[in-house]
Amino acid sequence: MVDALQFLVAGLVIGSIYGLAGIGFTAVYNVTGVVNFAQGDFAMIGAMLSIAMMVAGIPLIIAIVLAVIFVAFLGAVIERLAIRPASATVIRGIVITIGLGVLLQGIAVVLWDSDPKALPAFSGETPINLMGVTVPPQAIWVIGTALALMVALHLFFQRSYLGKAFRACAVNPFAARLVGVRVPTIASISFMISGGLGAIAGIIITPIAFMQYDSGIGIGIKGFIACIIGGFGHPIGAALGGIMLGVIEAFSAGYLSSGFKDAIAFILLLAFLFVRPGGIMGELEKVEH
Repeated sequence: MVDALQFLVAGLVIGSIYGLAGIGFTAVYNVTGVVNFAQGDFAMIGAMLSIAMMVAGIPLIIAIVLAVIFVAFLGAVIERLAIRPASATVIRGIVITIGLGVLLQGIAVVLWDSDPKALPAFSGETPINLMGVTVPPQAIWVIGTALALMVALHLFFQRSYLGKAFRACAVNPFAARLVGVRVPTIASISFMISGGLGAIAGIIITPIAFMQYDSGIGIGIKGFIACIIGGFGHPIGAALGGIMLGVIEAFSAGYLSSGFKDAIAFILLLAFLFVRPGGIMGELEKVEH
């Protein structure tokens, strides 16, 4: 029982990161129709920037805030200079964002070399014992931050005027334009949200797992799989898909072998594509014009 609870905690931690990455995918896809495969590299850049600024003597909290703002701005720049001029379709967008991801990895390895790097734990490293389960304090930060962001984004999409504009663009961009929604501006904001979420995900996981220039690849792929599991285009579905994926990975690594962890993710991907391609919560339908 203790082992199962330990695996559950580990799964919730990594699943929260996958869920945040998945929500970043949906924020961009719903507005632009682009699958942003640079999402994982946003996480890597956010973490590496935070580490670099901390090493330069900037207090950790300020370094984190500046890194999140920078990566959010970087997302908007990518949308304006790379995605919008190309009038990116799904396939074209995939190619562009993969290329941008490789570019970001190259910049990272030049600036910060290829050695793994870490941030200090936000609340120390003394583990907490809950019913015999050892929980690192950083795990609580990861789960708590992810849940808070997911709730905040849900309220944003459901209650705010800007969130309703996002939903209108997701359902019918042409009709959204007719009622005065500035779709290009919403697209830029979607990339900013995607970049900010990616940076936060990378930063909060780095005290637990080392970060290096190519770490974003795994986060991006698992975030994409989380979207497929939960329903591409559905933010809550992406969050649930990420948590489900993380928990299943943790249990398979604990009871089978850690070598099966990545294989399980791709087996789930194929299973959902064949059996339920709309995901757990169904795909958000889009009208093309």
